[in-house]
Amino acid sequence: MDIKANLEAVKKTFNNQNCLLVAVSKTKPLEDLKVAYAAGIRDFGENKVQELQAKQPEMPADVNWHMIGHLQSNKVKYIAPFVHLIHGVDSFKLLREINKQGKKIERKIPVLLQMHIAEEESKFGFDAAELNEMLSNPDFLNLTHVTIQGLMGMATFTENTDQVRKEFRGLKALFEELKSRQLPSFVQLKDISMGMSGDYLIAQEEGSTMVRIGSAIFGGRG
Repeated sequence: MDIKANLEAVKKTFNNQNCLLVAVSKTKPLEDLKVAYAAGIRDFGENKVQELQAKQPEMPADVNWHMIGHLQSNKVKYIAPFVHLIHGVDSFKLLREINKQGKKIERKIPVLLQMHIAEEESKFGFDAAELNEMLSNPDFLNLTHVTIQGLMGMATFTENTDQVRKEFRGLKALFEELKSRQLPSFVQLKDISMGMSGDYLIAQEEGSTMVRIGSAIFGGRG
């Protein structure tokens, strides 16, 4: 497994060189992360709090740690001091807990709101009605210690590229519609995180600013 060569090959395929590559390092040993770091990667994505906690002190201080998995409210406190971006905020309850933990340590924690764009029931995320309900809730204005940096969504796992494209396009349309609204200053909407190893090129074509790539860099789960 030549991680450096894989990284170079992936980067060459990007049709938007400004799109941030988050290397999904979940289940991978520290040695693999260090090789990727030496090859220039600074953004790593993990989906389990315990693994993120264990790896963080073992890697250089300039690594940006992305929490990309489903995050339980009771685990937020463990990553609040150092997490660079929480991708999967899928409920107002979780957002309030992140705000609470940020307040305790006087840190504004950057997050993405996860939208449910896939046809699969197994994916987490807000639907449009739930999002609007949260945005219009008076308590939403009390979030002093989070920064909502944008949206995240995962397309249906399918060979049907038209469907994948349609789902990504829908997320981008929602992103643009939200940007046109009068929202509190902590809602910044700079990023749209969509696209993984199998569909990141379509995601980039549809406006993704951040892709999460694991197997194309580190190989399958070993």
